[in-house]
Amino acid sequence: MSTITEKDLFEATCHVGHRKQKWNPKMAPYLYGTQKGIHIFDLVQTKEHLERVCRELKKLYVEGKTILFISTKQQSIVPIERLGNSLNQPVVTKKWIPGLLTNWQTIKRRIKYYLDLQQSFQTGEIEKYKKKEQQMLRKKLAKLDNALSGVSNMTELPDAIFVVDAVCDNVAVREANKKGIPLFGICDSNSNPDSFTEFIPANDDAVKSLSAILDVIETELKGAPAKKKT
Repeated sequence: MSTITEKDLFEATCHVGHRKQKWNPKMAPYLYGTQKGIHIFDLVQTKEHLERVCRELKKLYVEGKTILFISTKQQSIVPIERLGNSLNQPVVTKKWIPGLLTNWQTIKRRIKYYLDLQQSFQTGEIEKYKKKEQQMLRKKLAKLDNALSGVSNMTELPDAIFVVDAVCDNVAVREANKKGIPLFGICDSNSNPDSFTEFIPANDDAVKSLSAILDVIETELKGAPAKKKT
């Protein structure tokens, strides 16, 4: 397991929650206290939960399962996309498409259309259309690329989901819960821990905090020999 310490987590500002007026009372067991009206996480528990999440994700990764990483908040787009590329896992970073999980068969058809359209541009087949039609299809491709590029390799529903901010991406959380898909992620002081299969009580806003947590997850999973997806 990673050698990250409580001191490392502190220096990465993982301990800083939200203002106490914005908290979710169910997070009380994971808080150390308050400082200047801000909730402070108990980093001993943060570290323990991070290790648990890593163990669960690592088990899935080694088995060749698909883990969908989600975060549409600006400061986490780069590290989430890097993580997805590094682990060869799908990501959603631009916009959550309502029904991505609960209406998967429809989304699956849209992904196929997107890939077919993408191929028509790559092969030059698009040239058979008039310029006005090509322009229209190019705009459509750009829109689909923004929405579906991160999940274009998904052929079935993911085996698990990791969400950075359960409040920001609450629709994804609800869909995962509705479909019974195991949900992992960071749970800030304003989030509901009951939504998760396992969670990391920590700051989900600061870039340093996100980077520290995601780096540990990447290191742990990259160190495991993943089976090829069949």
